[in-house]
Amino acid sequence: MAKIRTDDNVIVISGKDKGKTGKVIRVEPAKQRVYVEGLNMIKRHQRPVPGRPNLQVGVIEREGPIHISNVAIVDPKDNKPTRVGKTTNDEGVRVRVTRRSGTVID
Repeated sequence: MAKIRTDDNVIVISGKDKGKTGKVIRVEPAKQRVYVEGLNMIKRHQRPVPGRPNLQVGVIEREGPIHISNVAIVDPKDNKPTRVGKTTNDEGVRVRVTRRSGTVID
């Protein structure tokens, strides 16, 4: 069970985008990277490829990877960074909770 998942709201705690928040688009657990909407934007120069007419061409800006240790989940109660824990609810299902306020994330 991963601590940060797709569609989580996170805040960047170090790096060039420190203090900015966004929604997680994609998680790569093997590489320990996350892609956050609108953060760590990189430029990619894309040439036209024969046989692929729908491919976007030119200078494309898109989100780059951020190491998972440089982001923290945002606590829904006070919008501050928090760590994530795991507990079981009344039905015996494991859920993620914020360490700051104890709010269930799932």
